[in-house]
Amino acid sequence: MGSPPTSSIRVGIDTGGTFTDVVAVDERTGRLAATKTPSTPADPADGFMTGLHKVLDHLGAVPSAVSAVCHGTTVATNKLLEGKVDDLGFVTTEGYEHMLEIARQSVPDGYGNSYFWVKPPRIVPVDRVRTVRGRLSVDGTVIRPFDEDDAVAAARFFRDRGITTIGVCFLHAYANPEHELLMRDVLAREHPEATVSISSDVLREYREYERSVTTLVDAAVKPNIRRYVANISTRLSELSGANGQDHALPFYVMKSNGGVLSADEVASQPITTVLSGPAAGALGAAVVAGTAGYSSVLTLDGGGTSTDVTVVVDGHPALTTEGSVGRYPSKIPMIDVVTVGAGGGSIGWLSPEGTLKVGPHSAGADPGPICYGTGGTEPTVTDAHVVLGRIPPHLLGGEIPLDAPAAARGIADLAARLNLDVEQCAAGVLEISAWNQANALRQITVKRGLDVRDFTLVTFGGSGSLLACRLVDVLGLDGVLVPVNPGNLSAYGLLTVDVRNDYVRTAVARHAELDHASVAKILDDLRAEADVALRREGFEPAQRRFVRTADLRYYGQAFEVRVDVPDGPVTPELAQTVADAFHDAHRALYGYDFRDDSRQEVEWVNLRVTGIGPIRRPEMVEIAPGTGAVPAAQRRVYFDEWHDADVYQRSALGAGDTVTGPAVIEEFGSTVPVHPGFQVRVDRFGNLLMRREGAA
Repeated sequence: MGSPPTSSIRVGIDTGGTFTDVVAVDERTGRLAATKTPSTPADPADGFMTGLHKVLDHLGAVPSAVSAVCHGTTVATNKLLEGKVDDLGFVTTEGYEHMLEIARQSVPDGYGNSYFWVKPPRIVPVDRVRTVRGRLSVDGTVIRPFDEDDAVAAARFFRDRGITTIGVCFLHAYANPEHELLMRDVLAREHPEATVSISSDVLREYREYERSVTTLVDAAVKPNIRRYVANISTRLSELSGANGQDHALPFYVMKSNGGVLSADEVASQPITTVLSGPAAGALGAAVVAGTAGYSSVLTLDGGGTSTDVTVVVDGHPALTTEGSVGRYPSKIPMIDVVTVGAGGGSIGWLSPEGTLKVGPHSAGADPGPICYGTGGTEPTVTDAHVVLGRIPPHLLGGEIPLDAPAAARGIADLAARLNLDVEQCAAGVLEISAWNQANALRQITVKRGLDVRDFTLVTFGGSGSLLACRLVDVLGLDGVLVPVNPGNLSAYGLLTVDVRNDYVRTAVARHAELDHASVAKILDDLRAEADVALRREGFEPAQRRFVRTADLRYYGQAFEVRVDVPDGPVTPELAQTVADAFHDAHRALYGYDFRDDSRQEVEWVNLRVTGIGPIRRPEMVEIAPGTGAVPAAQRRVYFDEWHDADVYQRSALGAGDTVTGPAVIEEFGSTVPVHPGFQVRVDRFGNLLMRREGAA
């Protein structure tokens, strides 16, 4: 990630549904600057460039001082969440045309609703599926040759119908990509306008349904990501040219796995960005919490549209390959994020039964909550906070004035239908939103065998800290840590992440029969692929790092547990070390293992190598000692009843200062309501540590 010596400023830009968050660091001085600007859904690049210029103005810098820009985007996420994938074609092996229809047996609700559940529409309808003769065995050997006539007929079928986005997934192509490569060549010749994804490029891992859907998701988002990245790259190039620079400004995009990749590389791997923004926030929270002395935390990123939660153990956000976005499984390495529709723009509404609900529908950035005065007509979580005095009558330091009377009228209309007063209704909206967030935090911990009460919660995002006190009580949390500039932590996280590429190969074998030479060759091949990618990214050999892992299970199990594979030759001793680690991980996850049961064999399933190109992280700066917290103002705030609450400006607080509720702590991009009975202490890095009074 080299750059001209005169360029010293790295910029992180996270585009959310409501705001675009920006953080910049001057690597010569260590100075950080943070800002926010409204997102521009019609063309997100507009908000991106506005934020870039805005943060440079804060630093008093010119664009030529920028050494690199790293970006977290929701382009792929939003397309999948909205289900806008209706222009796809699918090519698969003869006899498997109904693979997408069969799908999996899992039902999303284990209670009464499951009796009425119907499988959602599949990602490609059956009339857009074409099959091609040819068959590979499980080890990749050819049973029946590839039929080019079938392939040509399939390509012409899509061409004649104007279907220009196509996914290809042949049976056992993870073991041998030959037939898929031939199919891609035919499509390039017969239908050159088509955008094509093949499974052996996207996911060389078994399980045909998940591999097929993952490939189709990649194809579905590829045109959007390519256009979006090209648009921003062009705008950045124009900026460089206008400033007399003879080199392109390095531009990186956040991946779901916790790494970044150059824009050129991401354009060919678009599926890797499906959880781009939430991944950046989780990594930023892990860095901040680790520096503050908390290696294992829960993270809660509250935005305008949704809330994303993750778990960090020993400094590392949990990873999964069993994730999904919307209704589409995406079997790629990603930070394990649970998302709920509980953001500041989440709408309060009445169910047909007459009960109060909150979300997942959101007012978003356009038209936004009623209090924004931009056309919103439905009461939201933000409106409820305004009515109860928990946020100031403006956002972003006064840039966005809020219409409190309009918010009160909207909440009053909802309250009248519930036969409640305005305060009760607003408090009810916030209570339901808090429980939605709490349930997501339980989900992310319980499924990993973790006790939510053992964790400190890190809250960030524009709305992330507004319900923090309530979450402490609902979940029995140890406490809450609110970082500096919490509204911009995802953008800060973009400055802390390394370049990262993941490579996988399925190689199923029982532990007792493991071919160690074969395992070594696969790992070496995957390392070579990762090495080539890091070389393309500009990393010198001495900088490149590689991490080996493997997915193991007990023979007969359906799913695997991932464990590290230590460096060194693949010997029986090393393989046994991996198997022992699997037993330990299985016990930690499920509460039991079969280490001493010779009848229960261990089976190796997938081998993985991750290539890492490290970057320099911004240093955490200690703040000056405080001289005692002094309120800047006082206003009426509702916490079960109305209180005269002190209002503090966070920028005026120093290390060691304490604030006792009822109070409100305000800053440019976020607000922290401190409920009665809670106390906040400022640590030496400026983080707010909030606990119940008297807690250890």
